[in-house]
Amino acid sequence: MPALVMGPMLRYVDSVSASIWVETAEPCTVTIEADGRSYRSPTFTVHGHHYAIVDLVELSQDIGSYSVRLDGEQVWPLAGRPPSRIRLLPADGVRRLAFGSCRTSVPHDAAHLLTHGDDVLRAYGEHLPTADDEEWPDLLVLLGDQVYADNPSPAMLDYIRARRSTEPQREIADFEEYAELYRLAWTDEEIRWLLSTVPSAMIFDDHDLRDDWNTSQPWREQMAAVPWWQRRVVAGLGAYWIYQHLGNLSPAERAEDPLLRKLMDGDGGAALDEFAEKADAEPSSNRWSYARDLGNARLIMVDTRCARQLTPGDRRMLDPGEWAWLEEQVAAPAERLIIGSSIPFLLPEGVHGVQNWNEALCDGRWGPLARRWSEKFRQAIDLEHWAAFRRSFEDLSRLLAKVGKPVLILSGDVHYSYLAKAGAGQIYQIVCSPIRNPLSRMLRWANVFTQFSIATLVGGLLARLAGIPKPPFRWRVTNGPWFQNAVATLTLPDEVTWYESVGDAVRPIDSVRLR
Repeated sequence: MPALVMGPMLRYVDSVSASIWVETAEPCTVTIEADGRSYRSPTFTVHGHHYAIVDLVELSQDIGSYSVRLDGEQVWPLAGRPPSRIRLLPADGVRRLAFGSCRTSVPHDAAHLLTHGDDVLRAYGEHLPTADDEEWPDLLVLLGDQVYADNPSPAMLDYIRARRSTEPQREIADFEEYAELYRLAWTDEEIRWLLSTVPSAMIFDDHDLRDDWNTSQPWREQMAAVPWWQRRVVAGLGAYWIYQHLGNLSPAERAEDPLLRKLMDGDGGAALDEFAEKADAEPSSNRWSYARDLGNARLIMVDTRCARQLTPGDRRMLDPGEWAWLEEQVAAPAERLIIGSSIPFLLPEGVHGVQNWNEALCDGRWGPLARRWSEKFRQAIDLEHWAAFRRSFEDLSRLLAKVGKPVLILSGDVHYSYLAKAGAGQIYQIVCSPIRNPLSRMLRWANVFTQFSIATLVGGLLARLAGIPKPPFRWRVTNGPWFQNAVATLTLPDEVTWYESVGDAVRPIDSVRLR
């Protein structure tokens, strides 16, 4: 009989439909039974793995519980776990979003609790079944580094050693290993239940492929010379499409997707690989960014990794096609904009100046020797945020400053959490990172010292010495930084709360009203 390998994962949800993703051990027909109705889809096969995404359509009310059958055999819910339910998008818009980034999938034993801390997402999944409905998020937004392909867990390393002795020995090499990486990340009972009952929206960051992914043109050239890299990037983007991106799309968008049609027509390994290779070589051939209407708010999830233009002297966070798309999304009707950017838009001001300065030197502002050393510096300490693509930062600053509505930018990546407010307009940067991958105590103090002390004084001076103009507006960090593992909630219209975990419980770190 077919077995459920991963899922069910509740992905896209609106006011009348919901989409549920699964991976199965064998080809089969997947049936979702809810409120006396059955919804079916056959699986499709990629590199020997079998997937389905089932759309529940023409819904008129929330679903208190649903079950999953594979070829008629019930495989979900699991014994002893709460039922999985579906809450449709409220008519008056979302009430609450939960969000975070950077989650390593290491064991929950004493040794890894010391090195990695509590898994806050796991604790959140343990907490929700006993929480009041008012505490439940309408959407879970995962802002990157859902998996660490360049720093696998001990269990993943054991899996790699058991199947090959070739390079890279301590990193993911192909689609088969990505499939196992995702399985280890998303099959803890608490995580699995959480993802089965809270809709999710996702976007990648660098570690979903590799640290510093697309930081610069020299980085791409260096990686192109690594024998195993091309196979890795094709597998990584293909796996991302299957495990994350497919569920970001609405049923209507998936119905028009040419790649999905190819996969449904037969074994799609070759088709997926061809798509992923082109998406890396020609970013304009595909758009990973997407938008969702959330009632009176609009969620815009921005690809800040694959869509980069890396031309020295004319670096852009988003290439021209991606930028035109973002302008359209920002202009669409909405009372407020919620922008998901895996990397922060508003860093502490001093760090922003340092990244401006480094980009200018990488472009040759102080000559070829400084350019070479600045590129090494850029890669060594991750100088690759919006500030390191200054033209895009300034373009987006001007665009957001004139929209005349609240703009809430949700980000992760930096391994500490904070709130920043722009001096112009109603622009807020809300960062929650990591879910489970804390900095060491020494690195925490180093970050406080260099990013909130020395850099505040030095960053602006360095930018001026390199001839960098001042940013279009000022901003400041008003709350934080907090360095513990965390998830955050945005309760509309104006409250942000960061949570840490203590064992299986969660408790607030801080709660802020946006003013």
